[in-house]
Amino acid sequence: MRSLFLAAALLALLSPARATPSAVTAPAAAPDLPPDLPPDLPLERLFANPPLIGTPPRALHMAPDGRHIAFLRPRADDQLRFDLWVQDVMTGAERMAVDSLALSSGMASLSEAELMRRERARLSSSRGIVEYQWSPDGGALLVPLDGDIWLAPLDSAPRRLTRTPESEIDARLSPGGSRVSFVRGSNLWAIDLSTGAETAITTGGGGPVSHGMAEFVAQEEMGRTTGQWWAPDDRRIAVARVDESAVKIAVRAAIGADSTRVTEQRYPFAGTPNALVELWVHDLSGGDPVRVDLGPDADIYLARVNWLNAGQLLVQRQSRDQTRLDLLLVDAGTGASRVILTESWPSWVNLHDSLKVLEDGRRFLWASERSGHRHLYLFDGDRLRQLTRGNWSVDELLAVDEARGRILFTGFRESPTEKALYQAPLKGGPVQRLSADGAWAEAVADTGGRHVLLTVSTPASPPAITLAAVTPGGLAPIRPVSAGAAAYDVFLPRHVTPHYGTLKAADGRTDLHYALMLPPGVPEGARVPVFFEVYAGPTTQRVRKAFGSLIHQYLLRQGWAVFMVDNRGTPNRGRAFADPIHLRVGVTEVEDQMAALAWLKARPFVDPGRIAVYGWSYGGYMALRLMTEHPEAFAAGVSGAPVTDWTLYDTHYTERYLGNPAKDRGPYDRSDVTLRADRLARPLLLIHGLADDNVVFDHSARMMAALQRAGRPFETMLYPGQTHRIAEPGLQLHMWRTILDFLDRHVRKPDPAAEDGVSTSR
Repeated sequence: MRSLFLAAALLALLSPARATPSAVTAPAAAPDLPPDLPPDLPLERLFANPPLIGTPPRALHMAPDGRHIAFLRPRADDQLRFDLWVQDVMTGAERMAVDSLALSSGMASLSEAELMRRERARLSSSRGIVEYQWSPDGGALLVPLDGDIWLAPLDSAPRRLTRTPESEIDARLSPGGSRVSFVRGSNLWAIDLSTGAETAITTGGGGPVSHGMAEFVAQEEMGRTTGQWWAPDDRRIAVARVDESAVKIAVRAAIGADSTRVTEQRYPFAGTPNALVELWVHDLSGGDPVRVDLGPDADIYLARVNWLNAGQLLVQRQSRDQTRLDLLLVDAGTGASRVILTESWPSWVNLHDSLKVLEDGRRFLWASERSGHRHLYLFDGDRLRQLTRGNWSVDELLAVDEARGRILFTGFRESPTEKALYQAPLKGGPVQRLSADGAWAEAVADTGGRHVLLTVSTPASPPAITLAAVTPGGLAPIRPVSAGAAAYDVFLPRHVTPHYGTLKAADGRTDLHYALMLPPGVPEGARVPVFFEVYAGPTTQRVRKAFGSLIHQYLLRQGWAVFMVDNRGTPNRGRAFADPIHLRVGVTEVEDQMAALAWLKARPFVDPGRIAVYGWSYGGYMALRLMTEHPEAFAAGVSGAPVTDWTLYDTHYTERYLGNPAKDRGPYDRSDVTLRADRLARPLLLIHGLADDNVVFDHSARMMAALQRAGRPFETMLYPGQTHRIAEPGLQLHMWRTILDFLDRHVRKPDPAAEDGVSTSR
C-alpha cells in the first residue's frame, strides 16, 4: 500500500501542475484546521533514533559513466556516522561500498587544518566518511577517512593510498584518473596511481604559507573549498599559494566538558588585512612553475578557477570592496592574462558556480545579475548572449546537454517561495518547468544532463529523492531512490501546513512573503501566542514551499502559532530586493520585521501580548536587534549563537554588506547591538556553543558584559564542546527543553485565563 502511495506521489511531484494563479491574501480568521492532533508528538521523539523524517542520503553524485549513484548514509545506531553506499541505476540494487568502521583505526587524530575545514563545511559533528569523489571512469571512489586516503574500486577491496601520522587534506583525482593530489603539511602532493609513488608538487609551505588550500574566507564565505585545479589532460595543475603573514592572529578557546583546547587562528577581521593569494601553474612533466598575472592590486579575492582547455584557464578576480568581478583568460604556459568579461554592481557582486565550459574548449555558460536578476548567458568569442530572461532569478546551472542543445538548471520563475527544475534551449528560447508546482526542488545531474536526482518536498510531504531521465518533453521517472519518512507517516494526516501570503514592507510598496501556521482547535474568538522565528540575513530564505521543521509541529501541538517572513535583503528575488540592506545591516531588516509584527498583531486570532522572537546565528543577531531597537515589541526572546559586533566577523561577508570599517565605521556602529544593551526590557535567553569558530563565543561574551554593565537581567545556556550548530541529538533535546521552559514561564502561560496556551482575553 505504501509503495502504491509513493508511486502516485512520485508522479504528482514530477508533473508540473497547470494551476491558475490565485491572489494571496491574509487570513481574516484562523484557518480551518483539524480539531486535534492524535497521536501525541513527544519532544523526545524528535531527537531519537530512527529520525522521524528518516535518514535521507546526502552528498548524492552520479558516476561519470551513468551506471551508479553514490551517497552517504548515516548508520542506524548513530545519526552522525556516515558510510559510503552505491546504487545500481538499472536495477536499483544498493550496497555499502565503504564501511567507515571497517577501515577506521579508531585512533586517528585529524589535523587542526582538517578540523577547521570541516567546520567551514558544517561537517565538524559528522563522523566516518564526510566526502568522496568518483573516478573519471566511474569504476572507483576516492575516499578520505581519518586523515588518510583510500581508493575503493566497485569490484574489489579498498586500496589504502596513504598511511602517515599527518592528515592528508582535500584529496582530488585528476580528470584522467592517473593521479591523486592532496595537501600535507602545507604543501601539495600527488600520488601516481600506477606506481604508488608520491611527489611533492610544492615545497615552500610552512608557517603562515600554504599551497593548495583555500584560505579561511574562501571556505567560509566564498564557496571555494579548494586551492588546486587539475588541467583536463592531467599534465598541469593550478595551485593557490596563500600567505597569511599579515592576517591577525585570534586566540580561540574551544571549551569542552573535559578539557579546553586553545588554538591560534589567522582570522581576517573586517577592516584588517586578508591573506595574500597567488595562483601558480605547475607542469608535472617538468619545468619551473608559472605565476599567473592577477593584476597590480594584491588586495583582491581569488574567487574561482576553471580550465577552459588544456592550455588556458578562466580565473575570477573579485575586488576587495566586491563591487567588481573580472574574468581573466590565462595562458597556462606563461601566466599572462587578460580581462574578457567584467561584472559590476554599486553595492556588491554575488559569486556563483554556474560557469560551465563547453566541449569545444572555447565557449562557456555564465551567470550574471546585470539585468537585475541572475540569468544564464553563453559566452561565445568576445560577447555574451542571454539565454534566460525575466523578472525572476536563476539559482544554479546544473548541466549542459550539447547533443540535444539543452541546459538544465534550477530557479524561481513562478515564485520565490518555490525552487524548481527547468530546461531551456542552449541557443535561448522558452523555459520549461520540469518539477511540480507548490514544491521545493533540489537536483543533481549527470555530466551530460540526461539523468537527474531530484529531491522534492512540499509543505505536506517530507523530502523524497527520485531518479529521472530528462527528455525534450519533460522528466521521465525511473524509480525512487529514497522514499521519504516512514516513521512520520503516522503523523502526516494531522500535519499542519502553513498559510502563505504577502504583506507590505516598511517602504509601503514591496511585497514580503510570509508563512503562518495556527494551532488546531482554536475556539472562536480565542487568541494564541506566537513563535516569531526570524533569520533575515542576505544568504538564507526561510519562507519556502517545502517540508518544514518538526519543532514547529511540536509547538503547534503546544498551542503556539508559528510565523516567519522574509524581509528585504534576503536572497532569490533580484537586486532591487537585496540591495536595501547595503550599509544598513540591522536597520532595513528590523524595519520590515516590525512591519510584519504590526500586521501579525492585528490578526484577530493572535494575542499581541504573547509573541516571542527566536533566531539563530544571523537570526540570533536579529532577535537581539529587535529586542533592543523596540524594547516593548515582544514578550520575550531567544537568541542563539548571535553576531553582536560586526567588527568581530570576517572581511568577505561583513564588508560585502557594511563596507570597510577602516574607511567608514559608521555602518558598524549603527549595527552594533552591544551599544544598545541598556535598552533591553523583556526576558532574554542567550545560547551559544563554547567551541563555535564561526560566530565565536566572543560575540555572546561581549553582549553578556554589556547587559551586565547596563544592569539588565538575562538567562544563559552554554554548550561545552559544541560548535555553531548544536548537533548531538541529546543536546538538541536539552536545548529545546530549555527554550520551551523559558517560553512557558515568560510567554505562553503568564495569562491566568489561558488554558493550554490559548487566551480568550481581548
